[in-house]
Amino acid sequence: MQRLDLRQLLSQKLSPQQIQFIKLLQIPTVELEARIKEEMEMNPALEEGREEPESEYSDSESEDYDSEDDYGKDEVDINDYLNDDEISGYKMQGDRGGDEEDREMPIAMSSSLNDNLMDQLGFLALDDKQYTIGMQLIGSIDSDGYIRRELSSIANDLAFSQNVMTTEEEIEQVLHMIQTFDPAGIGARDLPECLLLQLERREQDETTRLAERIIKESFDEFTKKHYQKIQSKFNVSEDELKKAIDVIIKLNPKPGGSGAGMARVQYIIPDFILTNENGQLQLSLNSRNAPDLRISRSYADMFDAYDKSDKKDKKLKETVAFVKQKLDAAKWFIDAIRQRQNTLLRTMESIIKYQHEFFLEGDESKLRPMILKDIAEDIGMDISTVSRVANSKAVQTEFGIYPLKYFFSEGIATDSGEDASSREVKHILKEIIDKESKRKPLSDEKIEKMLNEKGYNIARRTVAKYREQLNIPVARLRKEL
Repeated sequence: MQRLDLRQLLSQKLSPQQIQFIKLLQIPTVELEARIKEEMEMNPALEEGREEPESEYSDSESEDYDSEDDYGKDEVDINDYLNDDEISGYKMQGDRGGDEEDREMPIAMSSSLNDNLMDQLGFLALDDKQYTIGMQLIGSIDSDGYIRRELSSIANDLAFSQNVMTTEEEIEQVLHMIQTFDPAGIGARDLPECLLLQLERREQDETTRLAERIIKESFDEFTKKHYQKIQSKFNVSEDELKKAIDVIIKLNPKPGGSGAGMARVQYIIPDFILTNENGQLQLSLNSRNAPDLRISRSYADMFDAYDKSDKKDKKLKETVAFVKQKLDAAKWFIDAIRQRQNTLLRTMESIIKYQHEFFLEGDESKLRPMILKDIAEDIGMDISTVSRVANSKAVQTEFGIYPLKYFFSEGIATDSGEDASSREVKHILKEIIDKESKRKPLSDEKIEKMLNEKGYNIARRTVAKYREQLNIPVARLRKEL
């Protein structure tokens, strides 16, 4: 049975200005310039540059409007657009002047693996069918660099999506070509094939050939570190086996994650610069976060001319309504940029306050437990706002460049009754493993006891979790000859 019910609901909707601010807040500095250019292309009332000295224009009083005048109720003094020191042609804290070296501090990052592989595919002398197969194979490569999809499934994909009828043999032929691309090991279907593809490019000496035999014939024993079984099976000395194992463990198990050697270079730019001036930490925004923006003088003059014209002209009122909308949008955008700067600075200043010792010394063990809620409460903002800043921003320090999310971690109770940062515990855990005997690696249970003895109340499962987060294998896989 269908029913109609009346319900009262209380909901909160974001205004267009709030949505604009949120979008601007979460983009990193490197994308801000493009976003500003996009806004200026859409809104001719917004310009880049410092506000010019105020020109003379009419101060004549505006006439009163009849109630029928649908625009008069929104009358705005042009001075609102031109005389707001906080908005027109402003520079916020963090302006580092005209020093171009301070404006950009790029850090290289690899472009997409897919683009790199497609470039290499273009150098092969392939017919149209082979090229289509190659594109499908490259599109099937995952982020680690593997093709985990069955060739029969790829053949079906080609038939249904590309209308290309092919066989597994034809696909494998093109796959072997792709497996010759850089980075070495790309396009493998499993780990053994990935390692063998890399070994094929090495000098074919006795050590390389033994490494290939180990992977082909004793991969299971190798992964379990049953070295004595391997040594006996191939009848080699311990020294010969050690050399072959050393070759294998230096291979890249995730060629897709390593970035392609021939990749083009892109840049990221730190959002904050933190310097230590004789023990005093000085924070500034990267000056790209403080662009010179102003209201267009020509648009302002158009609005000013309205005061001197016949306000009953319908077409003129429509024109002025359009001009006012553009002026409002420009003012909102400039204000959103200002809010962005203010929020970034307040958030980073709070992080510095919490992690002051780390920023003075760069010692990871000095990082305090800190969660988003701590910063949100300190600066009086919502957790979601802090999250948007932390997830997309980075700070340049004297010890390197760090993403802000690096400084957030949970707390671990200690015997002294204080909380230690989980990052501090991970740092000590890594030190313990680095110093262990690789012939007899420490178990998680043993590491748990050692951490407990140091005053950290941590369970074995937490040790395992932190070890995995540090990409450290279990004890038996850390064993060496």
